[in-house]
Amino acid sequence: MVSLFTGHGPRDPQEAHRVASPLELFTDLCYVVAIAQAAAQLHHAISDGHPWQGLVFFLGAFFGTWLAWLNFAWFNSAYDPDDTTHRLLTLLQIVGSLVLAGGMTRIFHGDWTIGIAGFVIMRIGLVIMWLRAATGHPERRSTALRYAVGLVVVQSMWVTAGLVTHGHLPWWLFPIIAALDLTVPILAERSGTTPWHPHHIAERYGLFFIIVLGETVLSVSLALQAAFDESHPPTTLGLVATAGILITFSAWWLYFSREDAEVLTGNDIGMVWGLGHYFVYASTAAIGAGLAARADHHGHHSEVSGLVAAGFVTIPAAVLVVAMWLVDVRLHDRSARTALVFVLAATVIVAVTWLPGAEVWAGVLLVTLLGVEGWRHREAVSTAT
Repeated sequence: MVSLFTGHGPRDPQEAHRVASPLELFTDLCYVVAIAQAAAQLHHAISDGHPWQGLVFFLGAFFGTWLAWLNFAWFNSAYDPDDTTHRLLTLLQIVGSLVLAGGMTRIFHGDWTIGIAGFVIMRIGLVIMWLRAATGHPERRSTALRYAVGLVVVQSMWVTAGLVTHGHLPWWLFPIIAALDLTVPILAERSGTTPWHPHHIAERYGLFFIIVLGETVLSVSLALQAAFDESHPPTTLGLVATAGILITFSAWWLYFSREDAEVLTGNDIGMVWGLGHYFVYASTAAIGAGLAARADHHGHHSEVSGLVAAGFVTIPAAVLVVAMWLVDVRLHDRSARTALVFVLAATVIVAVTWLPGAEVWAGVLLVTLLGVEGWRHREAVSTAT
């Protein structure tokens, strides 16, 4: 009989040719189901005339999904024994993510009960994983135990808050507990750095970004399909399709223009890079919801103005540009000129919100940023050589 708490040692942080395992890739797809549901609910909230309420719930729901994925990804980068017990515990992560996805509709109506239940299921598996690591890795026993205890304490806060409020968490309480949740890895790693693998974790983040981009494309295609099913679809739907292609392709190219593993040299950088990706992922998913809402507007199936629908494309696109610079480009190039290019691009993207075809203008500006950044990057490389 296999014991749940049988210890296992760490992975080698310098292991050659370390790549994401098939189990990790499968788990990513399951987490993305929750992200797709969150984006779909945001899309409907915008088109139904509740954009700001939808945005608040989206940011919270996305945070829960992303945080669960993040905890799982970093643990597996440092440990991942890939034995039977670990696979069964990963199954708990998958079940929890699917429960969270199933509760998305209720979350956007203010009821977090099912979402918290899904998080509890995921956290049970993760806590046991850390206890196994504490047993099998004596040099980092204190770190692993800090993770396990911290997760239990913070999750108890989520459960208590859900019980007291009958699942209807007040707007001011969520960010407080969320901030405490983010302190768990920061405090745990002070006892000793876990042996995460730079190339592995960079690949995991990159693959997850591709999946989120895929969900953005899916959101747009479903909205366009619904509009094209009408007897007389508006010709302006072509603007949404063009914008979706330009934005997602440019975002993909910008993200992968540099090798992040080269700069992930320790926790001081890894923490900022890893946690900062919340804004990269959330803004990307929000763009998909915004483009879908923009399609609804062109098809006259929206309760919000064209300006609001456009803003849910341009503002997330601007946030994505700034987030990419903060958590990625800045680590490779700290020059003021590069910072100015990205800030200026984000500012102009917001400004085009008031122009006809704002979504296409946002895509064109992202392509322009890609061209400028690519030219400057090539110039810097040629100068260095």
